Amino acid sequence: MKLHSVFATTVSVAALLTSIAPSYAAGLDDLVAAATKEGQLTVIALPHDWCGYGAVIDGFKKKYAGITVNELNPDAGSGDEIQAIKANQGNTGPQAPDVIDVGLSFGPQAKTDKLIQPYKVSTWDSIPDTAKDADGYWYGDYYGVLSFLVNDDIVKTAPKTWADLQNKDYANAVALSGDPRVANQAIQSVYAAGLSAGAKGGADAGTAGLKYFAALNKAGNFVPVIGKAAPLAQGTTPIVATWDYNALAWKDGFNGNPKAEVVVPSDGVVAGVYIQAISAYAPHPNAAKLWEEYLYSDEGQIAWLAGYCHPIRFNDLAAKKAIPADLLAKLPDPALYAKAVFPTLDEQAAAKDVIAKQWDSVVGANVQ
Repeated sequence: MKLHSVFATTVSVAALLTSIAPSYAAGLDDLVAAATKEGQLTVIALPHDWCGYGAVIDGFKKKYAGITVNELNPDAGSGDEIQAIKANQGNTGPQAPDVIDVGLSFGPQAKTDKLIQPYKVSTWDSIPDTAKDADGYWYGDYYGVLSFLVNDDIVKTAPKTWADLQNKDYANAVALSGDPRVANQAIQSVYAAGLSAGAKGGADAGTAGLKYFAALNKAGNFVPVIGKAAPLAQGTTPIVATWDYNALAWKDGFNGNPKAEVVVPSDGVVAGVYIQAISAYAPHPNAAKLWEEYLYSDEGQIAWLAGYCHPIRFNDLAAKKAIPADLLAKLPDPALYAKAVFPTLDEQAAAKDVIAKQWDSVVGANVQ
């Protein structure tokens, strides 16, 4: 699927933000020298099976061998990343993140709270205007759509819709890939469930999604643990709601054991853009900038694509014929994404506020 066509035909994404002409990064050689002098980069919340990040990190370390990559809390959610910046203001030790990778809705608030600093990568022009902050404080890196990964060895008939998950056949089967009180992926899953119930978006979808999961929990279908590849394979959580790139990568990792399938629920197809930003208190600011340069280079973007993520520079890569044919062949059928909805920043913020604050009182399931 061509990224540009999705952004161009989706009104909500086109309404996100507009961009001004970028001021390009300083000479790369000087940046490499400064980053190498710092000698370290601290990242957070980057599990190696998420979006191909294992290969991305390895690629960066190989290219810039003089920089050690310190990886904090791979299973953290977007809210945890923001909290890590707040908790480590002035801390130059190993617990202070230099960069973050968070859900779109976390970017503007982090800018308002002065938790992130501006930086425009040298490929800034090829990032869609609708997916970046005009001043360079944050910028979209990739997106995916929510899907169900299903263990077919246990689940005989895979659910095709959010509504299907309410069926008694899925008792003790359904999990979220995160805590909906802090993790963007889980928040968006609740939002998608709300849309499937007929909600219009924003806080309305958040409220409807909470009611949906309250019913799912009461029915005994919801499993209050964070869904990952291992518990799905073991049968602890045989159905996991997760981004399609996670689901496809996990399925590959199973090598047919267990047999699994990826389903995009037709009654609530929600797409989510993730963003990059540099901490305002980054102990290694030059290494952070070099990391962003790597991620937005052709090499970094293609590494994400290999992890089934739709890189933000997809259009530019395709125009230059820079995408390997075998990677294009592995992408999901564009028809699966025809009904995708990209929530606006305002819609995401309103839904996140409702879901994070009311999950405990409405659903009453302590996801951990």
